[in-house]
Amino acid sequence: MAESDGARLLSKVPQVTLVFWLVKICATTVGETGGDAMSMSLKLGYAVSTLIFLAFFVVALAAQLMAKRYHAWIYWLVVVATTTVGTTTSDFLDRTAGLGYMKSTVIELAAVIGMLIIWRFATGRIAVDHITDRRNETFYWVTILISNTLGTALGDFTADDELGGLGLGFETGALIFVGLLALVVAARFLTRIPAAILFWAAYVLTRPLGATLGDTITKPVAIGGLNLDRFAATGAIAGAMVVILVVSHWLSVRRSPSPSPPSATG
Repeated sequence: MAESDGARLLSKVPQVTLVFWLVKICATTVGETGGDAMSMSLKLGYAVSTLIFLAFFVVALAAQLMAKRYHAWIYWLVVVATTTVGTTTSDFLDRTAGLGYMKSTVIELAAVIGMLIIWRFATGRIAVDHITDRRNETFYWVTILISNTLGTALGDFTADDELGGLGLGFETGALIFVGLLALVVAARFLTRIPAAILFWAAYVLTRPLGATLGDTITKPVAIGGLNLDRFAATGAIAGAMVVILVVSHWLSVRRSPSPSPPSATG
């Protein structure tokens, strides 16, 4: 096996492909609808819901850290956990703590940038799809947790007309973030901006995209949503995630070369 193939097998995170981004958008949408289902539909409130999802995140992350290599189901379970706890944490800061969308967005953006700077100085590089040691893995997941919290605040700031939001609506907000993601993709091919910076920019932007899509699906019709049940929406989107992962795994197995039969001797 080539050295690059061996290093890839040791990595604890997936390669960044189109499938990665499709599943990531589904995960962020599940985080929005699932977080709202717990805090709003069940009326547990933002603080209690955050504690529940934080416990879920700790358990999922412990399984990820104990794993010796990348396991798709564990990895994406942790991502979903970060999106759900990010949703309720952001809502708590925006609404219960009274920061409002703009202040919350600025604080969380500064936290993401600060974490990336610390990561760069602590390890010498910002990893994207090659994580093999505990230090980089810790920075990776803390950055994801903060970025998904930021993404919720950013999505609400763009779509809502309360708490200092721009009030552009859920569908318009989603289109804005699709456009920003397209600019990141263009920058990947047309500029020399480091790939790690563009990756984390896209990672942050997929979160408000998922948040605005989730709100479009579940919010009342009177404010621009489709008013679908939050639990049903969460189950449907989670099911789509599973289908994408299963089909992707099946295709990768089919593409893998079959072992050559032993040659006849004598």
